[in-house]
Amino acid sequence: MVRSAGRGTRTSVWLEDKTRRGGRGGGQPSGLDRDRITAATVRLLDAEGLAKFSMRRLAAELNVTAMSVYWYVDTKDDLLELALDAAFGELTLPDPEADEDWRVPLRTLAREYRGLLVRHPWLSPLIGTYVNIGPNSLAFSRMVQRIIRRTGLPAHGLVAAISAVFQFVYGFGTIEGHFIARSAAFGMTPDDYFQHAMSTVTQSPEAADIVQESAQLMEARGGDTVEEMWERDFEFALDLLVAGIEAMVERKGLTPPPAPPGQAEPGNHP
Repeated sequence: MVRSAGRGTRTSVWLEDKTRRGGRGGGQPSGLDRDRITAATVRLLDAEGLAKFSMRRLAAELNVTAMSVYWYVDTKDDLLELALDAAFGELTLPDPEADEDWRVPLRTLAREYRGLLVRHPWLSPLIGTYVNIGPNSLAFSRMVQRIIRRTGLPAHGLVAAISAVFQFVYGFGTIEGHFIARSAAFGMTPDDYFQHAMSTVTQSPEAADIVQESAQLMEARGGDTVEEMWERDFEFALDLLVAGIEAMVERKGLTPPPAPPGQAEPGNHP
């Protein structure tokens, strides 16, 4: 993926040898460094969202001038890439040497990824915009591949299996995170906002039929709160995906390969 950036093209901050410099030589502002700037970016994005983010707003948050920030990053794109990977650093990855069934770490990674997307709704559009090859993101991708390889699926199906599980999580976590953010923007809890939205929709003649048809599904879904409904939906959908992998392995008569004790499995970023 190559994006236009002013006078030229760029691929990623991680490919342009910018991530290790502390500034552009002598004279850079004291009290700042790339880590502090990146952490402030994450906090600001959490508080105000991606649409309102700007270098000037960040500088005000840090109580410095906008030019001070540019000692450490060249563009807003560079900074957003750094914030994206910093957020991926929050993920708790399974132990690659643990002797456990592939289903356990796969579920762990799926839940971790969902939680990340919910905590940081601004992540979703950035994941689809940038190459996303920072060290934390690569560690996550490598772990996903190692676990999927242990399922026993044929090599030609591994990427599809990764997509099935983690694109589902991406979509689920994105919708959940944005719903929570929208509720907060209206000054409501998710439960209050859900009730408000449903009562409004049922007043529309165009939507009344589909709402009525969905009533039984909603009742069977269970859960007294929006959070409980999401939790049940997510876990059941994850069960379906795991069962699908199991069925495909069984259908092909495949047996998951044993993992040699103490031997790390290879894994490259897709």
